[in-house]
Amino acid sequence: MRAKNSLTAADAERVERGFQDRLMSFTTDATAASIQKVEQPSHRSGQGKKRSRSATIDKTVLALPAPRRIRDREHVKSVAKQPCLVCGRRPADAHHLRFAQSPALGRKVGDEFTVPLCRGHHREVHRCGDEAAWWKRIGIDPSAAARVFWLKTHPLPSAIGQVESKPRNEANLEAGSL
Repeated sequence: MRAKNSLTAADAERVERGFQDRLMSFTTDATAASIQKVEQPSHRSGQGKKRSRSATIDKTVLALPAPRRIRDREHVKSVAKQPCLVCGRRPADAHHLRFAQSPALGRKVGDEFTVPLCRGHHREVHRCGDEAAWWKRIGIDPSAAARVFWLKTHPLPSAIGQVESKPRNEANLEAGSL
């Protein structure tokens, strides 16, 4: 970086263009279009690189995509209709498993990581300091349960040309029933 800062403005622009060209060779067409929306730096005015307010980058097409937080209100309602995962009581609240995805500036995890908990257990899990340890102490794998609930409302597509009466999930695939 020091070497770049010691270059003349014209040479620095050439290095920057070479870097951008190399970066573009790693991206898909959709990502390239998104990246080009970002304004180029203006070395003459002394200002750094600025992003246009309307420019958005589709992170799902990156080599290491950012985790998506899927929102599906109908799925959350269907999870809330199930009995509590711990004690079986009804009514239940849909609890988002906080440890299932990395934190993102105060945003909840995606709705695919929801499990039903009665009001008492829902409060208890929110009061504990370590949610993963709470689930381990209870002896339940909530991620597996959340996956089952997700597959009930979002079944995996069956193979082309095959007709199946029930949705396929990982358990069916592991058992060798294709």
